Amino acid sequence: MSVRKLKPITPGQRFRIVNNFEEITTNKPEKSLTVGIKKSGGRNQTGKMTMRYTGGGHKKKYRIIDFKRNKANVEATVKSVEYDPNRTAFIALLEYVDGEKRYIIAPNGIKVDQKVVSGESVEPNVGNAMKLKNIPLGTVISCVEMKPGQGAILARSAGSSAQLTSRDGKYAIIKLPSGESRMILTECMAMIGSVSNSDHQLTVSGKAGRSRWLGRRPRTRAVVMNPVDHPMGGGEGRSSGGHPRSRNGKPAKGYKTRKKNKVSNRYIVSKRK
Repeated sequence: MSVRKLKPITPGQRFRIVNNFEEITTNKPEKSLTVGIKKSGGRNQTGKMTMRYTGGGHKKKYRIIDFKRNKANVEATVKSVEYDPNRTAFIALLEYVDGEKRYIIAPNGIKVDQKVVSGESVEPNVGNAMKLKNIPLGTVISCVEMKPGQGAILARSAGSSAQLTSRDGKYAIIKLPSGESRMILTECMAMIGSVSNSDHQLTVSGKAGRSRWLGRRPRTRAVVMNPVDHPMGGGEGRSSGGHPRSRNGKPAKGYKTRKKNKVSNRYIVSKRK
């Protein structure tokens, strides 16, 4: 996995740092596992804009990902590693011995023709999916469920991973990418290994137009708005805008918005940094 810097032959390429996509093996998705996506442009069913700075973007199709890995004890072969425009991580196309095909989040280091399997008593190899009660302590994992059978929720983005630190009764203690340690039921599934495309954070878009291709419209700074539009708006000239706040007046930096009596607090062993 590596990145490369482009020669500055145009203004948009002067600061551009691109992914080499060395792991990608094909540029065409599996047709049976793709569906169309309807874009909203940030509007609701009445046509009113409810989400600002959203709209446009390149047309794309959604790849149906198997987050549950519930096809137990059936061996699958990795047919290809593909780019997915809907997420930062790469995806891998699996073909099971019975002919069924499924996409999964590609772990780091997965290769074409590699064998992967999910189930109770499988080897803790990269790409295999197991229940937390069967994974050796200290193993680096990703695509972790929060409820049994729910499907992967945690550690799904490019380069992210969690670590199984210990087990206590029916709970396993997981150190999450944020630094938080949390108790999760040992019946939940997780994939062995970290998520692919770990160099995603090193890429630089190089120009504003690339953000437009991703469906992001220009974002207006709060301090240049009028007082009617934002708490930080208004003032003579270039005023500082006072304390950083959100549009509805909540402090934006250092202010904790998590409820003190939230039910899931009991499962948090140590808070994130």
